[in-house]
Amino acid sequence: MRVLIVSWEYPPVVVGGLGRHVHHLAEAVAGHGHEVIVLTRQPSGTDAATHPTTDTVVNGVRVIAVAEDPPVFDFGADMMAWTLAMGHGFVRAGLAILRGESAPDVIHAHDWLVAHPAIALAEYFDVPLVATLHATEAGRHSGWVAGDVNRQVHSVEWWLANAADSIITCSSSMRDEVDTLFGPELAPVTVIQNGIDVGTWSYADRTRRIGPPELLFAGRLEYEKGVQDLLEALPRIRRAHPGTRLTVAGDGTQSDWLQQLSREFRVATAVDFAGRQDHAGMLALMHRCDAIVLPSRYEPFGIVALEAAATGIPIVASNAGGLGEAVEDGRTGLSFDPTDVAGLTDAVCAALDDPVGAQRRARLGRDRLTEEFTWPVIGARTATVYAAAGLRPARRLGRPEIPMRPMPDRDPTVEA
Repeated sequence: MRVLIVSWEYPPVVVGGLGRHVHHLAEAVAGHGHEVIVLTRQPSGTDAATHPTTDTVVNGVRVIAVAEDPPVFDFGADMMAWTLAMGHGFVRAGLAILRGESAPDVIHAHDWLVAHPAIALAEYFDVPLVATLHATEAGRHSGWVAGDVNRQVHSVEWWLANAADSIITCSSSMRDEVDTLFGPELAPVTVIQNGIDVGTWSYADRTRRIGPPELLFAGRLEYEKGVQDLLEALPRIRRAHPGTRLTVAGDGTQSDWLQQLSREFRVATAVDFAGRQDHAGMLALMHRCDAIVLPSRYEPFGIVALEAAATGIPIVASNAGGLGEAVEDGRTGLSFDPTDVAGLTDAVCAALDDPVGAQRRARLGRDRLTEEFTWPVIGARTATVYAAAGLRPARRLGRPEIPMRPMPDRDPTVEA
């Protein structure tokens, strides 16, 4: 089977978890004997006039990487213009290189940013389109799609979901979310959870060492990640376990706001905002800390939970979305309801009170990875979706409905 994967992230261009996911998935599918081509972009700032499209093979995957066109669009200043410009470059490069070859058997789009080029190329080659929806704009903002850009993103997501001949989500909760937001006439939706290369995350048994406990948060510093709830809980955790410290690893738009909150909750001296970490830095933090706390209010899956399980760090996580599937409460970690600061406090204290039990759960979490979350398994499941995908009859899509449900707690990242 000849597969064309379209993604706005692929190493060395990695913005978040999507880039790593597509990288491992492409190599896993290729490892099952399929021909895999990835159409992606070169780093921002590379000019097509001086950095022509590259066409290379890396670890069995053919990577076509497209540089930016001469017009200057800034992702932060005008995300939609930047995305459309990237899409135009993808279409031109894809057609210039691939139309003289045999057509792909299937095209696989990853998230809304590549909707335009993926749909255009699928229509040109007249082949099925598979779409993986990693998250949704409405989900990120608790159903409130208020600003112009929010509505634009939602409408593109709706278009991609309804244009797809088959859909993949990373969790059952995401499948339900996609059905609710973009249905009712969607193609079949298959749940294929994210994976992890366990061998790159060294495991270390641990019990409470002498001295105050250390907690870790790792992830993007965005409202939906719930770090504000952890900061609110920290004073109570420190009363039960004096001297407890928290390391916040990651960056994002809410960094300044969260640092201000740490001062308001009078825990600033106990919190280290460590910034974004490379693999070695993250591994060192996980090995050093007594528990990782993932207090997400919205989480399609939660790849950090798998990485934490691979290192053996006890996990305390909300049961939001896919986290409730990645962490089995009482068996591979401890869970609490999203936004429940008291529940978060109790779960963290329970993990710190019983380090032997916490380590037992961590070992079970590591064992579960090798059974359910390996990339060869995920690659095989994805290839099965490719093989089953068929062109759906053409139909009039109409216009997307825009959800406008008020949120109980307004997200400061949403446009006014």
